[in-house]
Amino acid sequence: MKNIIMATCISMTMMMLTASCKTQHNKTGLEQPSPVSFGQYAIFNEDWLFRLEDNQSFADTKLDDSKWRQMTLPHDWSIEFQPSQEYASCTGYLPGGIGWYRKHFNAEKDSLMHYIYFEGIYNRSEVYLNGHLLGKRPNGYASFLYDMTPYLQQGDNVLAVRVDHSRYADSRWYTGSGIYRDVWVVTAPLSHFSQWGSAYRLKELSNGQAVVEIDYSVDIHKSDVGKKFEVNVEMNDEDGKSVANGKASLPTDSAGTVSGTICINISNPQLWDINHPYLYTLSQTLVKDGQETDQNKCLAGLRTLEFSADKGFYLNGSPVKVKGVCLHHDAGVLGAVVPTEVWAKRIEALKNMGVNAIRMSHNPQAPVLYDICDKLGMLVMDEASDEWEFPKRKWVEGWNVGQPSYDGTFDFFEEWIDSDVTDMVRRDRNHPCVFLWSIGNEVDYPNDPYSHPILDGTTISQPMFGGYKKDAPDAMRIGKIAKRLAADVRNTDKSRPVTGALAGVVMSNETEYPQAVDVVGYNYTEDRYDIDHEKYPERIIYGSETRSDYGAWKDVRDRQHIFGQFIWTGADYLGESGRWPSRGLYTGLLDFASYPKGRGWFRTSLWSDKPMVYLGMYHSPANMGKERMKGWDGLSIDAESNWNFEEGDLIRVVCYTNADEAELLLNGKTVGERKKYDDEKGMIWWDIPFQAGTISAKGYDSKGQEVAKYEIVTTGDAVKLACNDATPDMSGLISEKDINLHNKVYMVDVEICDKKGNRVKDDDKSIKCLIQGPGKLLGLENCNNSDMSNDRTDSKQSFRGYLRAYIERTGNGNISLTFKSDELKDAKLTLRN
Repeated sequence: MKNIIMATCISMTMMMLTASCKTQHNKTGLEQPSPVSFGQYAIFNEDWLFRLEDNQSFADTKLDDSKWRQMTLPHDWSIEFQPSQEYASCTGYLPGGIGWYRKHFNAEKDSLMHYIYFEGIYNRSEVYLNGHLLGKRPNGYASFLYDMTPYLQQGDNVLAVRVDHSRYADSRWYTGSGIYRDVWVVTAPLSHFSQWGSAYRLKELSNGQAVVEIDYSVDIHKSDVGKKFEVNVEMNDEDGKSVANGKASLPTDSAGTVSGTICINISNPQLWDINHPYLYTLSQTLVKDGQETDQNKCLAGLRTLEFSADKGFYLNGSPVKVKGVCLHHDAGVLGAVVPTEVWAKRIEALKNMGVNAIRMSHNPQAPVLYDICDKLGMLVMDEASDEWEFPKRKWVEGWNVGQPSYDGTFDFFEEWIDSDVTDMVRRDRNHPCVFLWSIGNEVDYPNDPYSHPILDGTTISQPMFGGYKKDAPDAMRIGKIAKRLAADVRNTDKSRPVTGALAGVVMSNETEYPQAVDVVGYNYTEDRYDIDHEKYPERIIYGSETRSDYGAWKDVRDRQHIFGQFIWTGADYLGESGRWPSRGLYTGLLDFASYPKGRGWFRTSLWSDKPMVYLGMYHSPANMGKERMKGWDGLSIDAESNWNFEEGDLIRVVCYTNADEAELLLNGKTVGERKKYDDEKGMIWWDIPFQAGTISAKGYDSKGQEVAKYEIVTTGDAVKLACNDATPDMSGLISEKDINLHNKVYMVDVEICDKKGNRVKDDDKSIKCLIQGPGKLLGLENCNNSDMSNDRTDSKQSFRGYLRAYIERTGNGNISLTFKSDELKDAKLTLRN
């Protein structure tokens, strides 16, 4: 049977390139390593100007921009608009457009190189410096770097960025519009490390010794030809102690890029694992004529990956079931601009559920997200794209409703896809969390756009949009493209397998696509797991996108040869909306504010190792009759916890638990006998008449010992608001220096409560946020998918008695918050500096 052991990679070879550079400098006084693997960097988000209009004169240096809107990046202009039915459902009924950004800054002449680095601009961007085009990058998720040195001027300089999202319905989900990720300015000596040219991998692990290969790449400037250069590498443990080092001399007989590999040995290595994400610090130092001139650092995790067609996935030699979720890049009212604190809250919440893997759906995401996954021990499937050479359907009236449009990113595929795939791998390969490279998602969806005669078969389980369409693009093209993109990945990194998420497995089996990748992802195709395992015994299979129901999990859990699944989705997201009113798709384990929904608690019962029990309830299906149920067994994975009904109503109480047994109590008395966990249904349940009071469940282990408890109460009338600071502790996730690079964002939870302080989930009111001090309201999130109100107001209707306020710190000092609602007592909170 096929096995892939990913602990090795070939060494890079020397490559000589000619180069010619001019030298001017903008002093920055930087001391930190660069996000692009060289130089010193500074955040470049402040003091930008913006205008939502298109005019090519906006690139001119002498343009009068005094009346432009002032702002701090990152920025997403689409989320600032009022949703409207005139826009497409795929975007969450929000618009796009064309916008320009400008920034004035000073520079002084010097002998250094200066670059501008954008983490992401959506999309079709053009960047100008002093009227000169630095470059274009159509992919809205790509990170990219431009050399500003030739066009910098002494004194005032102007950067201008054109963002063209006029084809706004170009994606199946919400993308946002604008410079929605961080911008950096990078300063470096004439000869310096290459962009993303530094990498490492665990070559060998045996007898308490780790052999680590470290790749370096240096751009030698023509003025340094013949100089003496060397690269020094050092690995330090979490206490800062050096555990290994090495060096290499560089040939400098001509200008260009010099690449090579240094091997180091580490005794008694600590391995990175999902339960013990140990991180070393890897440093590379460039020395010229005995003087240190450039340095880069990264956090390094050492681990082995093994994939077997029969036995699944092994991390560091131990079997692991991948319990993954798919995530898009937005955060509800915040749109595409997602602060670090929000990502941390979301990943921590998923980790607490037992999730151990994230699929970046369906594009590279913000670098900080990978940092968080490194530090929390979360595996990552990095993904390149959702669309190849032909457009997919984009729904405009509702999900799978009406006539679709065909805008997209297909038009720049041929020119840019190889660069986009390669840059994803180069940018993210130093993150130990990344364990799979995906070259695409659902590009083989039957008849969207490709077709094949196999679709006319009567036994096909996936005849989407009808049978074979001979005028559609030939599906055989998929295999050829897959081989090309897989080669792009392997030419950059052989330490991880290549995968693709197949939506039309039956059709793709007729092509070269499954053979082009190392690991084959099946989207919603559980019925093929056993058939294809027998038919293609060398194939390594997993669920790259699945439903969140119990059956889809059992199809993975009970099959050793299926190594895991990625549920659609980890969190609710904007776009791919249903008919108006609908902000987005409501399939998340977490809501828009990253709180667990009913299905999130159900998933926790399946995936978490910590004892837990949860109660949800709804009117008993026994009241519905057989005709109305029509095959539904009356058990829901979406039960919310709210013990407020009419006296005497027959209520189904469902218990999500990983305990062996559970019993139900009402006001301290047993009303639901102790039941064993039902492995056929994945939950325990009782039907009882409603009676006000306290309802609780106790979970017991196989020895009859209580291991978990959950209770809720019937609430009274709403009388007051309550609030608390729910901002996650960031000290263990990012360094103090990194924290200071951005304004802190607070997450404040506001609830409608009864006189005892219990949240009243069935009484919603408009809540207003007032701020005094150095704070700015970014948005109020109520997690209501059908709320189409503007996201940039200071008041919002609560949903199920709750909303979350995002507050950005804008200066030093205390921030005083007051939340008000008619007829309710105010809630106050002070956020201290």
